[in-house]
Amino acid sequence: MNTVTTLGRRLSGRAVYPLLLLTTLMFTSALRAQTEPELLRKPIGKGAYEMVYSQSENALYLATSQSRKLDKGGIVYRLDPQTLDITQIIHSDLKPFGAAINPQTGTLYFGNTVSNSVTAIDSKTGEVKGRLVLDARKRSDTVKPLAPRELVADASSDTLYITGLGESSVVWVVDGKDLTLRTTITDTGKFGTGLALDAAANRLYVTNAAGELVTIDTKTDKILSRKKLDESKEHFFLNISLDPATHRAFLTDSKQPQVLVVDTRNGSILQKIDLPESLAVLFNPARNEVYVTHRKAGTVSVIDAKSYKLLSTLKTPVHPNSLALSPDGQTLYVSVKQASSRDKEATAPDDVIRIALK
Repeated sequence: MNTVTTLGRRLSGRAVYPLLLLTTLMFTSALRAQTEPELLRKPIGKGAYEMVYSQSENALYLATSQSRKLDKGGIVYRLDPQTLDITQIIHSDLKPFGAAINPQTGTLYFGNTVSNSVTAIDSKTGEVKGRLVLDARKRSDTVKPLAPRELVADASSDTLYITGLGESSVVWVVDGKDLTLRTTITDTGKFGTGLALDAAANRLYVTNAAGELVTIDTKTDKILSRKKLDESKEHFFLNISLDPATHRAFLTDSKQPQVLVVDTRNGSILQKIDLPESLAVLFNPARNEVYVTHRKAGTVSVIDAKSYKLLSTLKTPVHPNSLALSPDGQTLYVSVKQASSRDKEATAPDDVIRIALK
């Protein structure tokens, strides 16, 4: 400021303003270069949903359901995590939506929502290792089979947990080794979508459309508690991400413009972060940040997990969907869906965005 002022005095009045403007522009450009993350965006395939990162394979896997009208099955794309180039195409006769990975066995799991089943795939070879039908009931006017949505794998016990959606939802507990059903945890609430595991504490958490947080003991596969988090408003907690070290859970809400921070020990609300209605959420312990996708707003929020302040808003039109992180926590991946409806499918493939957080 002193240098600009001194120079301004030496120049005529007309010269001061261009110099100040140039200095401001240079400062602003430098600041943007320091604060804005590096984004890489590439079209991949239709019907993009969830992603998982395999550290052993150094690969990002994307589940896609492809065209609703033209394709009976779907595709799992293996992507180079640096360039987002497609390095392998794994065809599936069933459409994959939700995704999880057991990093110890290298097994990928994909929920086949419309087929009420789950498929296991070898991440190294891309070969199908097994499949399990979770609800074999036939759909009718009176029967609605439960639909698998979220999956999470416990590497220590080789157990796969899957939410089964319905008016009275369940969690399926599956043996990851041979893909057999160990047990079914019933009554997890109306449309129990969100699922998160604290393996060290033997706790599994489910969120639902009734605004509840359901806590399950994974040693006994029994519900320990359920708590309606906010009686004053209507909530649909779609997804949940944990910070086990501080006993916190971050919950997205499709009914209210906020993300809730909850104490997992007692269900008390620690913070309400004002944001647009939200879909996916992911806590990053490496940077102590939280990432949230806002499907309607077409943005991704970056939140300081300590102060709960909004650090930045990344514009990702059209509809940001799911999130994944690199093992070092320095790269964020976002699947982005094109605008579509039941009557009019998207003509362009959905995208994946790579965001360098450093």
